Amino acid sequence: MENCKAKIEIRNVKKVFGNGTKSVTALNDVNLEIPENKFTTIVGPSGCGKSTLLYMLAGFEKPTNGEIILSGKAIDKPAPDRGFVFQDFALFPWRTVLGNITFGLTTNGRSKKEAKEIAMKYINMVNLNGFEHAYPHTLSGGMKQRVAIARAIAYNPDVLLMDEPFGSLDAQTRKYMQEELVKMWEKFHKTVVFVTHSVIEAVYLSDIIVVMSARPGNVKGVLKGDFPRPRDYTGDDFLALRKEVLGLLEEEVQKEIARDHT
Repeated sequence: MENCKAKIEIRNVKKVFGNGTKSVTALNDVNLEIPENKFTTIVGPSGCGKSTLLYMLAGFEKPTNGEIILSGKAIDKPAPDRGFVFQDFALFPWRTVLGNITFGLTTNGRSKKEAKEIAMKYINMVNLNGFEHAYPHTLSGGMKQRVAIARAIAYNPDVLLMDEPFGSLDAQTRKYMQEELVKMWEKFHKTVVFVTHSVIEAVYLSDIIVVMSARPGNVKGVLKGDFPRPRDYTGDDFLALRKEVLGLLEEEVQKEIARDHT
């Protein structure tokens, strides 16, 4: 990550859930720099603390030890400088597409007129023109997730955090959403931290891939995806990076399987 300014610094972070003999250490001594305006993906075995780390970046959880620094300031609570996209869409069913996207804007002090103008800009960006007055129950899974992404970036956060946002989609819709996300990111070009179980997804999307160890999670390796977009799933660069990520993951997955059988 030479010559890339660190937007987020994770310093000696440990996260323990519970107390005493019933405690579980999810993360231990995590140190990582996440570069500004890059697309960083976190992958790792199930239970390695990927989502826990993302929730701490959002301010939903606090480290047991260590600290997380964003733009020079410690993260201690949620704030508008971070947008969050959940796996399950988390839309308000009683509000339209437009209403869902304007909600955060008006809550943070924008006038209704200004909020509508901003929301329509992002509705256009995510290709939902004509659906601004539709309710979530009438939308497909991919359309709902586009609304969630538009809502998260509409109030112009410094960082976009995404927790397996395409995990519940079918394979074809997931591929389409990956392509659309890259197009959107190339327009708004924010710092993105994206959690996924899919190595293929990570290689397709990322400038930086962070590979986590089995629980308690730690950083096993940091790899660069520095070849051009859009990316060819069958290209030599793609396949070489995929192989490298899988190589780092294999040992950690075996550790997790062994733990499950003891």
